Amino acid sequence: MGPLNGIRVIEFKGIGPGPYAGMLLADMGAEVISVERSRQASGIGAPSAMDIHCRGKKSIALNLKSTQGVETALSLIEQSDMLIEGFRPGVMEKLGLGPQDCHARNAKLIYGRMSGWGQTGPLAKAAGHDLNYIALTGALAAIGPKDKPVPPLNLIGDFAGGSLFLVMGMLAALHAATLTGKGDVIDAAIVDGGASLMGMMHTLHSLNAWAPQRESNLLDGAAHFYQCYETADAKFVSIGSIEPQFYALLLKKAGLDETEFADQMNPATWSVNASKLGEVIKTKTRDQWCEIMEGTDVCFAPVLDFTEAPLHPHNQARQNHIELNGVKQPAPAPRFQAHQLDTPEPPRAEGADTETVLAEFGFSEQEITALKQAGALPS
Repeated sequence: MGPLNGIRVIEFKGIGPGPYAGMLLADMGAEVISVERSRQASGIGAPSAMDIHCRGKKSIALNLKSTQGVETALSLIEQSDMLIEGFRPGVMEKLGLGPQDCHARNAKLIYGRMSGWGQTGPLAKAAGHDLNYIALTGALAAIGPKDKPVPPLNLIGDFAGGSLFLVMGMLAALHAATLTGKGDVIDAAIVDGGASLMGMMHTLHSLNAWAPQRESNLLDGAAHFYQCYETADAKFVSIGSIEPQFYALLLKKAGLDETEFADQMNPATWSVNASKLGEVIKTKTRDQWCEIMEGTDVCFAPVLDFTEAPLHPHNQARQNHIELNGVKQPAPAPRFQAHQLDTPEPPRAEGADTETVLAEFGFSEQEITALKQAGALPS
């Protein structure tokens, strides 16, 4: 029974950050109902039954191009606390499911809008993806080697700058709604959240401690004590020995000359020292360095791929991964002292719960049959 037990969310199925936000709410105990296309062909991302982001949710298939389908959606919204949509600005309004339409039926509804560029601004209705959004925030320009930026997966934009800010905004609005009885509309734009994530770099730059050029700064791969190094078995380890006492321990554990590496914070020495440290790290395997440094204050960890991560003793001790329908995946996070999070239900196929959900919302068998005949539901 998670802390969001009793909260009902209607999620209009999209791709990426919207479904991930819905999964986070479901992991916390909310009842999340995903409104999708028919089970025969959802046409959006991976099949729902194989999509980790669909875990813990119920799935209902509605034809939102039909009047009856839209009216059915509004009936669900009337009895819900939150809504998530991730379409281009204006799409939900054209369907008759925009914020005004929904708030007319449910004044307390928290209406969450997930987008890349935001609901307003000159780029609002343009197509884009994570890489484009973070390019506009300053984040992409700061990541990668000197010669060019590199795509940092879609973690910074879609999920950190998008999903997490959406969920935070929706939960803040939910709290306000319990006090005022009035819902809200959350405009969660990846460019906004991505820009917020760059706050530390703006601070350091104002202190003349961060340059716009890649591989020129403490945390971007320039410093020899904050890097990844290849090992003898062509694997990698991460070193993050920033503080003086941790740096001293690194030198001791690696058998390096303290005098030769003494001028730690002088950027002029970083490149040469990185080459020297890299040569030393390459003399042993990743596992050998783990024996020497892991669990110490060097600030060290092996670089694991996503298939290795579930096997690491620390991740296993914290039960950081679970298995649903034979698929290994991250466990719900964070943890709560006063609430025990349930193991999520496996993801469901498109529309698998249509009739069950409608019945739970008070639709009779005759009404469900009529919706099928009208083409609002898959037959």
